[in-house]
Amino acid sequence: MAATFSFPIIDMSLLDGEERPAAMGLLRDACENWGFFEILNHGISTEVMDEVEKMTKDHYKRVREQRFLEFASKTLKDGCDDVKKAEQLDWESTFFVRHLPESNIADIPDLDDDYRRLMKRFAAELETLAERLLDLLCENLGLEKGYLTKAFRGPAGAPTFGTKVSSYPPCPRPDLVKGLRAHTDAGGIILLFQDDRVGGLQLLKDGEWVDVPPMRHSIVVNLGDQLEVITNGRYKSVMHRVVAQTDGNRMSIASFYNPGSDAVISPAPALVKEKAGVAYPRFVFEDYMKLYVRHKFEAKEPRFEAFKAMETETPNRIAIA
Repeated sequence: MAATFSFPIIDMSLLDGEERPAAMGLLRDACENWGFFEILNHGISTEVMDEVEKMTKDHYKRVREQRFLEFASKTLKDGCDDVKKAEQLDWESTFFVRHLPESNIADIPDLDDDYRRLMKRFAAELETLAERLLDLLCENLGLEKGYLTKAFRGPAGAPTFGTKVSSYPPCPRPDLVKGLRAHTDAGGIILLFQDDRVGGLQLLKDGEWVDVPPMRHSIVVNLGDQLEVITNGRYKSVMHRVVAQTDGNRMSIASFYNPGSDAVISPAPALVKEKAGVAYPRFVFEDYMKLYVRHKFEAKEPRFEAFKAMETETPNRIAIA
């Protein structure tokens, strides 16, 4: 059973009034002690969110459900025969949309034109929100406005931005297979539009799994590994998972605002204290991703240590050959 904590919920409308200092303090605490928070009144219209939810659920029912049922039948059969194999699977149906540096939404099969147009509009609003949030983080960290977005853009001048659209259908054997195995996110800042009726998302805090509460028209935000590096550990990425549910089909639309593939990531000099020094390595984001995809469902610390070791062996090298 998940532990009970007071999950941080931030009303962004308070940032425009007298309560701004308190709201910024709550944001600071969420970033330093949770790595997760939920935002309300974030500027994305409820009408757009309702339409995204409707079209996403309709698309799953029309296009993806039968495929998933075939996968599910095989997964349960194989899992009963081989429990270790089942532990390496996730009970989810997904597709990915890339927005930046170049969109691939026109190339994704089985999406109708109205859904494509809506997702492009939704992505544009999420991109704006992500950059606003990054500037708020800069303010709390004492960094100049735009520092984080500039760091993410790299030499090519563009971040990597994409969306993972997932459905987590009812699972008859949640004891056998996870919805999504525990992991930290590799990238920068993640904005999640999740189902407000079906839960399952949990984060690890102080050794306990904590439920992320489903709330209508909210956006859940979590910090990825790259923000941990840039802040020199002041903010940390957090392990999270999705627990398979026996009832309900959970919708999850997670948008990842990440550094560009050529961006060089390292701790911000302003956040490196003389006594503590630089706690994290310097690397190219694409190289980090190559390591991450092989070790996603493992602890993040060995990934950081691997790049530290490369720095020690070849001080001038910042990328995997």
